[in-house]
Amino acid sequence: MILFACVVRVRDGLPLSASTDFHLDQDFLECRKRLKALSSVLTRYPDRGTARERDLSIHFHSSGEIACMGICAGSYPAVMAFCFLEELQWEFATAYDATSVGLASRPYAFLEFDNVIQKVKSRFNYANGAPVKPNFEKIQEELRLRPPVQVKLEEAELVNGMVNGHAELHLESASAYRMQPVSAVGILSLVLNIMCGALNLIRGVHLAEYSFQEDHKGIGNVIAFLVPFVACFLLCYLYLFYSSGRRVKVFVLFVAVCVCNTYLYGLRNVWQILFHIGVASLSAHQILTRQVAEKQPDCGV
Repeated sequence: MILFACVVRVRDGLPLSASTDFHLDQDFLECRKRLKALSSVLTRYPDRGTARERDLSIHFHSSGEIACMGICAGSYPAVMAFCFLEELQWEFATAYDATSVGLASRPYAFLEFDNVIQKVKSRFNYANGAPVKPNFEKIQEELRLRPPVQVKLEEAELVNGMVNGHAELHLESASAYRMQPVSAVGILSLVLNIMCGALNLIRGVHLAEYSFQEDHKGIGNVIAFLVPFVACFLLCYLYLFYSSGRRVKVFVLFVAVCVCNTYLYGLRNVWQILFHIGVASLSAHQILTRQVAEKQPDCGV
C-alpha cells in the first residue's frame, strides 16, 4: 500500500505538494523525516532510487525540475510504486510548467495538487493498478535493465547535514527568533538614534579634518565622536534583529555612549550630553523590552 506521496523540487528539495495523510505510527513519522532529508540531496542520485526504513520503503523518481517521492509498505511491489510515481510526475508536469516550479519560493506552493495525488494513490491502492497495465510492463522492463539505486538513509542524512546544515540552521534560527512587531516608541528611538549617529559623524569628520591639518592633538575627540556614531547604528540593529547576548551588547554600547559623551564635555554642553545619553537609554530600554515572538507551530502537510 502507498502511504504517502509528495512532489519536491530537485535542486533544493523544496516541497511543492504532498498528500494530506495523518498516520501516527512512529515508524511512519520517522520515515517521513528520512524522506525529507533525502529530498534535499536528490541531485546526488540517479533518477530512480529506493531506500528501506524498517517495514517501509521510500521510492523516488526525478525528471527535470521535479521529483516524486513516496512511502510504501515494505511488501508493496517496487514496480507498482514506480508506476505510481511516474504517473504522478506526468500529472504534475501537465498541470504546472517549469517556470512556475522554478519561481516557487514557499513550501507547498501547489498544495491543491493533493487532490490529484489522492485520486492516483487510491487507484493504485484499491484497484490493483489495472488501468496502467501497459505502463507497468514498460516500467518493469526499465527496472530490469537499470535497477533503481539502493540508498542508505544514514548516508543521505549525513550528506544532507554537510550540504544543507548551515542553511537549515540559519532558517531555523530566523523562524525561532522572530521578533515582536516594532512599536511607535521603538520607531521614535530608531529615528533619534539615526539623528544622533549622523550628528556624531558630522562633528567627528569636521574635527578630524581640523586635527589632521593642525597638530593631531584632537584625535581623542575624533574617536569620542566616531565611537558613539557606530554605537548608535549598532543599537538600531539590535532593536530590529535578534542577537544572542543582547543584554551584554546593549550594556557595552550604552556605556560607550555615556563615556564618550562625558569625554566630550566642553565641545558639548550638559544638555547636549544628556540628550545623547537619554536617546541611548531609550534605545536600550526598547531593545531589552522587545521580546521574541512565539514560534508558530509547524503544521506541515
